[in-house]
Amino acid sequence: MAKKKKILLLSDDLRMASGIATVSKELVLGTVHKYDWFQVGAAINHPEAGKVLDVSEDIQKTYGVADANVKILPWNGYGNADLIRQLINTEQPDAILHFTDPRYWTWLYDIEHEIRQNVPILFYAIWDDLPDPLYNRNYYESCDWIGCISRQTYGIIKRLSALDTKPTWKPKKDWQVGYVPHGINTNIYKPTDVPAEFRKEILGGKEYDFVLYWSNRNIRRKQPADVIVAFKKFCDKIGKEKADKVCLVMHTQPVDENGTDLPAVIDVMAPECNIIFSEKRRPQEELNLIYNMVDATINIANNEGFGLATAESIMAGTPIIVNVTGGLQDQCGFEVDGKMLTAEDYIKIGSLHQWREWEGKAKPGPWALPVWSRALALAGSVPTPYIWDDRVDIEDVAEAIEKMYNTPKEVRKANALIGREAFIGEMGLTHTNMCQQLENGIESVFENW
Repeated sequence: MAKKKKILLLSDDLRMASGIATVSKELVLGTVHKYDWFQVGAAINHPEAGKVLDVSEDIQKTYGVADANVKILPWNGYGNADLIRQLINTEQPDAILHFTDPRYWTWLYDIEHEIRQNVPILFYAIWDDLPDPLYNRNYYESCDWIGCISRQTYGIIKRLSALDTKPTWKPKKDWQVGYVPHGINTNIYKPTDVPAEFRKEILGGKEYDFVLYWSNRNIRRKQPADVIVAFKKFCDKIGKEKADKVCLVMHTQPVDENGTDLPAVIDVMAPECNIIFSEKRRPQEELNLIYNMVDATINIANNEGFGLATAESIMAGTPIIVNVTGGLQDQCGFEVDGKMLTAEDYIKIGSLHQWREWEGKAKPGPWALPVWSRALALAGSVPTPYIWDDRVDIEDVAEAIEKMYNTPKEVRKANALIGREAFIGEMGLTHTNMCQQLENGIESVFENW
């Protein structure tokens, strides 16, 4: 039997709870039969920093892969040039795969000329919005293969990778950019019965006719305060008697310096509304129970690379309300002229966030209620000079919540199950497809690099 190739993974520690860590775990477990993995597992102030942990035996026993070989080097932050030089020498990886915003990896790109003499650099990439970030082009140039998490990201990187207007820029070949859709684990996120004790734990023992769920970090771009105000306006629309029987569950930290003081927002903007905070970090199996006990999941972030919670919600059989932005578009199953949009379509389309052009023309699947951005504001910073903020109107969000509320429960469930089947089938938003497309990309590197 041929020796397996070894991949050096640079990302959040796969044992952690972040979105990047969750996806990293899926990628490793889904390809551990094909590759050996060594991860520099990043965290802020990692409690185990610096000691290599061999988790191969645990994976062999738990997942039944007899020759699984996975090691993790916990690290404070994502690493540095000297560490990578050392690991290339000691671990002798066949490829390096890094994941998340390219600005975390400028030190890696600074030494790409020496690394790529012997080891290809692979990047699992995502970008939240247009305009095409020309300021990322040099980063993409430093990578031998780029896997794109969303259709929008695929379109962006295909367009940027075709440019040759600077001396060092060489258009990438077709095999060097692939669509590797964000995949949800269908074995974890699925329809199931919710124990009464768990429902009581989340909702405090009160029965509600309708529960809206929001799960995100309490940070500005996620718009948690707008969700609260939109929920309040929805409650006003249906009247106090009905509003007493509806609830908003927010799975987040109520106070965060990167966001706001949400209890203070509620005290002033929605004092009579039923709003419950779920602060406890929960395993994926418990998150699945929450999706199964609520009636809809909402995400109106003004920038969103993919949006994990709403995708998990659909896989669990619960419909969604989303802003038409970033990777959230992928989850709506939009059709134009009777044909579901593909990653290739986004090379020309760019994004559906221009509501004047696409509202009414792009038709969502029955499992999703899209809210179209009514205002585009060009934001930016020195590292990222320009990016659109896609802002929804709070009144539109309230109307979407009311529409979801007025849809009979059995219809909501049936629609969401159609979404689950579409995710598993035509849309390919499963962990197995994500891992297969990653494997296809890695193999294309080994064949062509």
